[in-house]
Amino acid sequence: MTAPPADPPLISIRGLTICFGADAARPPTVDDVELDIRPGEFVALVGESGSGKSLTAHTLAGILDPAAKLSAERLEVAGIDVLADGWDQLRGRKVGIVFQNSRAALNPIRSIGRQLADVFKAHGTASGSAIAPAVVAALTDVRIPDPKRRISAYPGELSGGMCQRVMLAIALAGNPSLLVADEPTTGLDVTTQSAILALLLERVRARRMAAILITHDLELARAYAERIIVMHAGQIVEDAPAAALFANPRHPYSALLITATPARARSVDDLSGIPGKTPDLNARTPACRFADRCSRAEPRCRTEFPPLRIEVDGHGFHCWRPL
Repeated sequence: MTAPPADPPLISIRGLTICFGADAARPPTVDDVELDIRPGEFVALVGESGSGKSLTAHTLAGILDPAAKLSAERLEVAGIDVLADGWDQLRGRKVGIVFQNSRAALNPIRSIGRQLADVFKAHGTASGSAIAPAVVAALTDVRIPDPKRRISAYPGELSGGMCQRVMLAIALAGNPSLLVADEPTTGLDVTTQSAILALLLERVRARRMAAILITHDLELARAYAERIIVMHAGQIVEDAPAAALFANPRHPYSALLITATPARARSVDDLSGIPGKTPDLNARTPACRFADRCSRAEPRCRTEFPPLRIEVDGHGFHCWRPL
């Protein structure tokens, strides 16, 4: 008996490049990204600030800055060829997004009930007399207490955790196939962080959605994601099951990120920073952009980006001299 075929990717990206500015010699901010995400996968995208995590994820939702110049060999989301058909069919319907600063993302002069109602109307997921109960049900779904009373509340009257729950309800209102959570716990206390991420994971699984969690926090990624993708300076350097990445990181950058994670250290003395700094993308960069920070670099690291190597457990990495 042959095994059933795997589900086709919900997200399929090949050769994604994002540039800013008119200088053709300036290195791209996101450089030749390849990525597949299948239905139901919960994936974390990790790396330092400026690594291209949010740019890559925002591309999927079609919310890049107008100054960004995007090119790709393939960019398909939920069966839609974005390069040919654009993002109008995707925003809110196929892709929902939870931003890191919920207070800034929510409209401060509209009640949360009206903001949710706007989303239901825009996407046609509820209409007429069905909108009011749909709003209450959406707030109930993300565990907002006393939702019938809360629909008249304004964002400024809610805590940060409650605002983030409202953002999640808005992101889910269009019944998307993919949820992008961009640093969804920024500014929240540890207890609220855990509650928000547990709720997000629960809703994703209940709806059988795929999800991308963008985070600096590797321990959060390890706790909630099944798969972790590591980015450095606009390049994907490693893509592995979460347990495999922590047990046996293959790219030197991934290993240093793990070592620099406070939760992994027994004391402050156990912490070690990553040497150097991310490359200046206004200047020429080596082929592997980690080469200038890497103790294992060799000459070809600066002239030829290593091809993807995939091991038997699905552990993939780009490195000429892996660990």
